[in-house]
Order: sequence, then structure tokens, then C-alpha cells
Amino acid sequence: MELTIKSTTLFIAILLTGLSAGLFYAWEVSVITGTKRISDQSYLEVMQSINREILNVRFYLIFFGSLIGLIIGSYLQYRIGITPVFLLMTAAMLSYLIGTFGVTVFGNVPLNEALDVLNLSEMNQEMSKETRIYFEGKWNRWHTVRTVFSVLAFLLALLASFLEKNDLALVETP
Repeated sequence: MELTIKSTTLFIAILLTGLSAGLFYAWEVSVITGTKRISDQSYLEVMQSINREILNVRFYLIFFGSLIGLIIGSYLQYRIGITPVFLLMTAAMLSYLIGTFGVTVFGNVPLNEALDVLNLSEMNQEMSKETRIYFEGKWNRWHTVRTVFSVLAFLLALLASFLEKNDLALVETP
């Protein structure tokens, strides 16, 4: 099979979207469950620290790269025509754009920014508890939404890849 820009883009989009879905899923089943067992002050300190540290080139590569790869992949499929592969790639792209990227930007990030400006050392136990209650429930709900949509985007793009592979096999068979 010939390596094309379209197949390379699809591979990269699937890889990055899979990494993004994996990151969010791993967070869902480890960090969220693990932080339920620590004190309110510790929770706020941990989340503040993680939210600062995750803003790095590796995170940006998978978070933005997934979206860019899915957009380009959808466009390259569109150039061929309105096919099931195009529809699946577009569904993957929209799932990631709205359910992962949009939820992160408009749901999780504002909460992260509000938490980031707090001086936790000035908070008493009651303030820490109230802040955690306000932050944790909302943040975790938004996180679950983006996890579901990132996994959905990954599965849709993967299915598109399988369909495209089968389409190519049918064309290439003598």
C-alpha cells in the first residue's frame, strides 16, 4: 500500500486522538479516584500544581494536534467525496471539537484559572472545603464529558481507518 498524505494524516490523527483519549481516561480512573481520598487543602494544592504542570508542549501536541489532524483528515476525505469514511472522520472531528476541545476550553479551563489565582496558604479549613466542593464536582463532570467524547472521536476515526483500508483493498485487488 502506498503511503500518501491522506493515509499519513489519518494515522497521525488517530494516534494523537488515541493519546488524548488515553490521557483523559487515565485521569478519570486514577487521579479523580485518588484525589477523593485526600484532604481538601491537599486536593486544592494537587489540582493547582497539576493544572500548572500539564501546560507543556507534550500536552499541547496531543490536545491541539488531535483537533488539527482530525480537521485535516476530514478535509482530505471530503476532497474524495461524501463517503462513509468522510462522514466518520467528520463525526470524529466534531466529537473532539465540541465534546473534548470545547468542553475543556469553556468548562475545565475557567475552573482551572479560578483555582490558579487562589492563595491556598491563606485559606482556613472551612474555606478549603467550600472551594473544593465548588470546584471538584463541576470539574469532574466536565472532565467525564470530555473523556467520553475523546474516546468516541478516537473510535470513529479508527473505524474510518478500517473502512478506508477495506476500500483501498477492494480497489487494489486485480
